[in-house]
Amino acid sequence: MNELKELEVSTTTVTSINEKIGSYRWTICSLIFFATTINYLDRAVMSYVKPYLATAFGWNPIEEVTNYSNIEVAFKLAYAIGMLFAGRIIDKLGTRIGYALATCLWSISAVLHGFATGTMGFGIARLFLGVTEAGNFPAAIKATAEWFPKKERALATGIFNSGSNIGAIIAPLSVPWIAHTYGWQWAFIITGALGFVWLILWFIYYEIPAKQQRLSDAEYDYIHSDKQTESVEKTESVSWIKLLGFKQTWAFALGKLITDPIWWFYLFWLPDFLSKQYHLSGDELILPSAVVYIISSFGSIGGGWLPMRLINNGWMVFKARKTSMLIYAILVIPIVFAQLLGDINMWLAVMVIGLATAAHQAWSANIFSTVSDMFPKNATGSVTGIGGMFGGLGGILLTLLVQKRLFVYYESINQIQTGYYIMFIICGAAYLTGWLIMHLLVPKMKPVTL
Repeated sequence: MNELKELEVSTTTVTSINEKIGSYRWTICSLIFFATTINYLDRAVMSYVKPYLATAFGWNPIEEVTNYSNIEVAFKLAYAIGMLFAGRIIDKLGTRIGYALATCLWSISAVLHGFATGTMGFGIARLFLGVTEAGNFPAAIKATAEWFPKKERALATGIFNSGSNIGAIIAPLSVPWIAHTYGWQWAFIITGALGFVWLILWFIYYEIPAKQQRLSDAEYDYIHSDKQTESVEKTESVSWIKLLGFKQTWAFALGKLITDPIWWFYLFWLPDFLSKQYHLSGDELILPSAVVYIISSFGSIGGGWLPMRLINNGWMVFKARKTSMLIYAILVIPIVFAQLLGDINMWLAVMVIGLATAAHQAWSANIFSTVSDMFPKNATGSVTGIGGMFGGLGGILLTLLVQKRLFVYYESINQIQTGYYIMFIICGAAYLTGWLIMHLLVPKMKPVTL
């Protein structure tokens, strides 16, 4: 099994490699994609049942904005706290058990939304969903580091991360219909139950490469073909205090702090923007929402393909990653003109928002991959969790300081479009700011030794 450990494959295409050594690692990627799809579907349901919640819980228009924002903040706070502990727990329990535990708990939490009878009960269910859903990305990044060489990690991350787009596409296609036909409660119960289907497949197919009997020797050697692969893979967990002492941790964490809130904004407020700006409702929201996230899926996968192509052409991993992220940061900027273009035609606004979400997903695929580029496998879950916590805190700050005050104010004077214009300016500036901070902290590739 160890005879080909130094095999060099930098100039071989992924297609020809798969023909020679099989592709069990892509089966694993598909499982992570499925989990991420369910994860985002479960959290997106609330966006499309907001009118039903307002009726069921007796919210007036101002209370609808305020309560929705409060519940969103509660979810993000729980998610941020959960992220910190999730990464640590998954590093300790291992990917197989840790991922399964997180999915089981968030599926139960999603189902419990359907049994809420008031704002307080619904908010508590949302808190539990935030804490438990936090396990997805630390587990997913750790599994990717275990199953893919560095050159393929951004592509694998882009593929599984596109599940967030698919979940966001499925939500408008299914949730309004379920809510209208069976009641809003069943939208949560049905989507939440999907996680239990995934659990069955996970336990059938997942194990780390060293223990997976379905894996060929050739593919095992390919997975471990990086020049910098550790000769002995450490398994002990690393303390948060020690990890926070590295600039590499702060580069990832601050990058997430600045850019994650933008994705939260798209996810929770896109239906509201389309409704307030273009007076869409019900089924009219389905197509433009779906188009935005379909475009995002192309960005997610393409965002992982570009650095892999650069690496295959002889670029160093870190240079390819950072150059790709700069390109994606620039591609977000046109969202500043979304409403101006939307005044010409709504679909121009939809397309430019779609471009921004696609660029975010491309950025996301690569910023996650920087963790496994810079840290050994026994720390990837913890570092991903730390970064996820900062991303969640950024989402909370954006909601409290901008969306909650901004949107409530402009809603009260009947000028909510101005609030969205300001938010789009913030979206356009966030990624270049994040890229510059990451570059200043880690200008060159410096792998961490623990």
